[in-house]
This record gives sequence, C-alpha cells and structure tokens, in this order.
Amino acid sequence: MKVEGNLFAGIGIFVAPVIFIYWYYSGDPTGTVALVLTFGLCTLVAFYFLFTAHRIDPRPEDDRSALIADGAGELGFYSPYSWWPLALGASAAMGFLGLCIGWWLFIMSVPFFAISAFGFVFEYYRGEHAH
Repeated sequence: MKVEGNLFAGIGIFVAPVIFIYWYYSGDPTGTVALVLTFGLCTLVAFYFLFTAHRIDPRPEDDRSALIADGAGELGFYSPYSWWPLALGASAAMGFLGLCIGWWLFIMSVPFFAISAFGFVFEYYRGEHAH
C-alpha cells in the first residue's frame, strides 16, 4: 500500500502550491475551495494508505525485487453467473438519470434499487448457493 500512499501524497504535494497560485491569479473562490478540498482528500487518503501499510505485511507491489509470480494466488471471491450487479447498476443509472430529468423518475427507481441491493447482498442466503 506504500505505492498508493506515495501516489496520493505526491498529488497532495503538487496541489498545495497550485492552490495559492490559482487563488492569486484567478481570484475565484469556488476553484480555490475545490483545490483546498482536493488537497485535503489527497492528504486523508495518503495518510490512510501509508498508516495501513505499516500495519500489514508487505505486498509484492511494495517490493522492488519482487517477481510477477510473487503476486500469484487467489485474490478474492467473485460471484459467478450473477445478474444482480447488472440490475443494481441499471437501477442506479436510472436513479441518477432521474436527478437530471425529473424527480418522478428518481422516485420510480428507488424500489428497483432496493430490490436489486437486497438481491445482491442476500444472493448466497437462499436457493442453490445457500450456506
């Protein structure tokens, strides 16, 4: 996680002087606030990644002498043949489109989103894959 932490720290270090340069030449308070918030977010994420990197074992990405084979193995569990992510994404897209078009579409998308989220979370608690 050191690589990610250093990346966000580098972005934060770059944004810090840009805030003052942008404020001086533009005088735009909105852009200045956006840059300040960007700096704060980069600092927050960099602190989290670097703090977490000290608490866990080093990953192959953090070792300069690591080989590609060092990163082999199981990375996690991905649900095969699941249609719930598609339904969840479609209902979320419908909800965000509703924010642009009208509240009626957003309100109509809420039950679809709730059903999709419920089905996605509890997919392995019923049917053939129940534990």
